[in-house]
Amino acid sequence: MSMQDRRLWSRRNVLGLGAGVLGAAGLAACGDGSDSPASVQAEVPKELLDAAASLKGTSMGVLSQKLYSTAANEALDSSIAKFAGSTGTKIENSLVQADAGDVVAKIHAEVKGGVARDLAFMTDSRFIAQFHSLGDLEDVSDVVEALTAKYGEPCAEAKNFCVFDGKWYAIPYHFIGVGSFLRKDWMQEKGIAPKETYTWEEMRDLCLAISDPGKRRFGWGMTVNRSGDGNGMIEALINSYGGSIASNDGRKVTFDSPETVQAVTFLGDIYTNPKYKPMLPPGVASWTDTSNNENWLAGILGYTRNSFSVYADSKTKKNPVYANTHVFSDCIGPATDKSLLIGQSQGFVVFKGAKNAALAKLLAQYLVSGPALVGVAKEAPGLVMPAWDKVWDADPYFTGGDPSFPLLRTMSQQPLPLSTENGLKFPQKASAGQQAVVAAYVLTDMMQQVVQGTAPAQAVTAAHAKMVQIFNQQGLPQ
Repeated sequence: MSMQDRRLWSRRNVLGLGAGVLGAAGLAACGDGSDSPASVQAEVPKELLDAAASLKGTSMGVLSQKLYSTAANEALDSSIAKFAGSTGTKIENSLVQADAGDVVAKIHAEVKGGVARDLAFMTDSRFIAQFHSLGDLEDVSDVVEALTAKYGEPCAEAKNFCVFDGKWYAIPYHFIGVGSFLRKDWMQEKGIAPKETYTWEEMRDLCLAISDPGKRRFGWGMTVNRSGDGNGMIEALINSYGGSIASNDGRKVTFDSPETVQAVTFLGDIYTNPKYKPMLPPGVASWTDTSNNENWLAGILGYTRNSFSVYADSKTKKNPVYANTHVFSDCIGPATDKSLLIGQSQGFVVFKGAKNAALAKLLAQYLVSGPALVGVAKEAPGLVMPAWDKVWDADPYFTGGDPSFPLLRTMSQQPLPLSTENGLKFPQKASAGQQAVVAAYVLTDMMQQVVQGTAPAQAVTAAHAKMVQIFNQQGLPQ
């Protein structure tokens, strides 16, 4: 954590992860403090001010999923402060680290105890199905219908992860850019021209070709240690080989298959075969979620895949890595001829028993709008992008602010599902079982076994058995 990060957390008085989410006193965004540059924030539209008139003097709490960019977190604080000041309300905003592992259990306990924040935003593909299965969320279809009338359709993947039995339980907030990043200058030195699509095998070989440990250049910038990035890479690779945690309806564990074993064998070989040792960065076996970001920004990695946090940081901090970055979607596998990357989005949820649900819904409508979003987006280029069709055209920054933005718009609006040759369809139906499996780090733990010498087929079978237990616990009997 940077010194700037520490100062922000201190200012917010957010307690450390060990203390959990509960009791974290957030920054009171009252709209009248000199602490936030609220004066530069977008005006709150008259229809929202009118709707909030009867709520003047009330208060509410917001739980924000921590963005990698400190400046983006502060820009969001400013937007909330502007809304609070304009509506004469008091809104407290607290940060939560989504990769703490037990975040769902902690927030569920708050909901059951009647002390949850009114509004939160969480990554839709990772959390919404779990909260819904626990009965923690209010139906917010009315807000989504109002926003659709105003801003057109929400991003395609949100319709899969936020809707249950025809009702919306999360309001799409912003699209999260995700992608793959290559050092094009290292490639150029080796006479390798960048492409838009690579197979995983091509990427492995390319990473080895551009590595030079003597110059502190390590091609393969991905870990299989417990982390969100490790989870994402392992699952994406398995999917591209034609394997998946669950069936398309999200209800049955289908993990133990020849396709999964083939993918795990390929990935395990990268971390165990002496041939590939020169392309593995020092300490990669114990990396956490910020490690590939830090190493990419330090200029020692040739390839990584991540949310756009690394790209955003390199741009906003004028890191020379930015100009030397080739951005593409994701690698393909034997079961795919195009990237299966669908992206993800942050979704606003209103928790059951919210004491000020009316104000929470109005704040969400303000924050998704172009004028309120652009301040956050400029501090996190590519990481925070519009979740609604017409918001993309609300500010020239969203369309022309960076060469990578058209790729992200296409990803957010592409027709879904995407299919593999053997009949998998992505996104699969939102599944509390699949989300809980990923959160429990079953995939990274499986790869650790392989790295330590367990046969891939044996490790896959053991992981499948754990997944069956988790699905059963989530009310999805196997």
